[in-house]
Formats: sequence, structure tokens, C-alpha cells
Amino acid sequence: MSDVGAVPAGAEVSIARLYVLRATYLLLVVGLGSMIWPLILTHASTPEHMRGVTWSLLGALSLLAVLGIRHPLRMLPLLLFEFAWKVIWVVAMGLPLWSAGQLDAATRDTWHSCLAGVVLMPLVIPWGYVWRQWIRGRGEPWRRGRA
Repeated sequence: MSDVGAVPAGAEVSIARLYVLRATYLLLVVGLGSMIWPLILTHASTPEHMRGVTWSLLGALSLLAVLGIRHPLRMLPLLLFEFAWKVIWVVAMGLPLWSAGQLDAATRDTWHSCLAGVVLMPLVIPWGYVWRQWIRGRGEPWRRGRA
């Protein structure tokens, strides 16, 4: 099947939006990486099990964001993941603690960073592109046809 006349994926998104996406990935690489990788590399106070899992997950996120600088549209699922986990944390953990007045200093820092992500990510993500490519667009086949 030929793609003659097909619009290249990047042509659907403005060059300015691509630069905004690249800046967002760079922020994840530098900001998240500078906080998480020292903890991972120094085994800071031997974290409890789930904290180690969290650090590993966020470390992987910062590494994969490097690919987003070069391929901002192909790596959009990374930003969608970043948005999704922050929404889940704000709704399931942050709001109940906030409404009960139980945010300690560390949780308040997480509250602020997650809330910033919940507000800013929807502004960065090109939702029209997401809709056209992944919601309305054709998915990969479930199986190969017979030869």
C-alpha cells in the first residue's frame, strides 16, 4: 500500500509546537534527571522497596525523554504517561491529603510539582495530533494475513 499524498506526521504540528515539545523533553531530562539520578547512583539511604521502584521508573522516564528531543511526536506517549500519573497522584493521593489539611513539607512539594504538570502538560501536548493519530487513526494489525 502506497503512502503517496499522505501528510508527513510532523507536518500536522507546527514547528513552534515541536520546539515546545523538545523544551518539555529537555526539562524532563535535566530537571528530573538531576534530582533522580544522584539518588539512584548513590543508593541514597537504601530506599524502601517502592521508593526504589519509583526512582527507577522516574530515571527511565528521564532517559527516554532524551529520545523525545530528537523525535518529539514519536515520544508523545511519554508525555501522556507523565500527565496521566500526575493526574492520578493529584486525584487519588494529593486531593484527599490537601482537603484533610495533612500535606507535610515533602508531600506539599510533590503536590506542587504534580499540580504544575497537570496544568502545563495539556497545554504542551498537541491534542489534535493525538486524536488524529491514535484515537481516529488506524492501529497496527492484530495478526498477519495469510500469504
